[in-house]
Amino acid sequence: MLSILSNEYLLNTPTQWLIAAAYIAGGIIVAKLVYFIFKLIAKGLTSKTKSKLDDVLIDTLEKPVIFAITVLGFYLGMQQLNMTTEVATFVSNTNVVLIIVCITWFIARFVNALVEEYMEPAIEVSESRSKKQLLPIVTKVISVTIWIIGIIIAFNSIGYNLAGLIAGLGIGGLAFALAAKDYLQNIFGGISVFTDKPFKIDDRIKIDGFDGKVEEIGIRSSRIRTLSGSLVTIPNSMFINNSVENVALEPTRKIMLRLGLTYDTSSDKMQEAMEILKQINADNQEIVTELPVVFFENFADFSLVVLFIYYIRKEADIPLAQNKMNLEILTRFEAAGLDFAFPTHTIYNIKEKSVNK
Repeated sequence: MLSILSNEYLLNTPTQWLIAAAYIAGGIIVAKLVYFIFKLIAKGLTSKTKSKLDDVLIDTLEKPVIFAITVLGFYLGMQQLNMTTEVATFVSNTNVVLIIVCITWFIARFVNALVEEYMEPAIEVSESRSKKQLLPIVTKVISVTIWIIGIIIAFNSIGYNLAGLIAGLGIGGLAFALAAKDYLQNIFGGISVFTDKPFKIDDRIKIDGFDGKVEEIGIRSSRIRTLSGSLVTIPNSMFINNSVENVALEPTRKIMLRLGLTYDTSSDKMQEAMEILKQINADNQEIVTELPVVFFENFADFSLVVLFIYYIRKEADIPLAQNKMNLEILTRFEAAGLDFAFPTHTIYNIKEKSVNK
């Protein structure tokens, strides 16, 4: 029995292996106890304070600390064993990497917890749908950046120079960028929309023949509900390469009417028609602005054309305002005996006279 315990297996006796296993098991047990303490004691104390920062700190420390204690138990256990130089170096480097990963994990969790506790409630109060869509993207980008920095630090700490790897990734990234040019262009277009803010949710815009209200702004594409009711998904790259007209930001809506009167309308009646139009504009100041444009434009093929330009106020309902103005024009022109022209043809029948020679 003593000979079995004194024999070496992989450079260590069974006693040394048992001691190493005890350290590792002890680390796991201590980690479980710390988890229990976090659950019952620490969180109970922080719940009594007014500040949320201590709650955030405890929540984010919980799992990384447990992981760190487990790693420490593994490290102490491996120190009890005899190892070759290569194995010892590997174990040491593994522990360094795991500790840095643990710290990176804590930082990433802490940043995400701060966003959830402080930024998300602020955005909920602001009721900005675009900010609500942008927040998860920004949070994910920050989290990925923290992990990339942590991994670089971890490999540098154990003597691996990542400069060559990063250079290789740069060349590969260039090839990927060329292959995914359209996809990346859409992403940059989405970033441009979020930063420049040419429009926001619920704005009515016109772009590339589409006219409708913006329902969603994503990182790759946006959705517009057209005036006909259909939902159109537009790649964000179109907002870079095309002009966007934000109808919602117009101060007034310009309406241009060409009213054709019959050719038997006298000059006095033409003047009366223009005065009626000015009066209609003056009588509807709650929906239109003060200064219309009214003049005798030209002699058309079938009519004498009066051009009437008026501007509907931003707060007015556009269709209802147009409907009201058109009905008043029709009613007052009928009362004044002004007739609208329509395409007509006058045919002259010329009889040929025979001449007797």
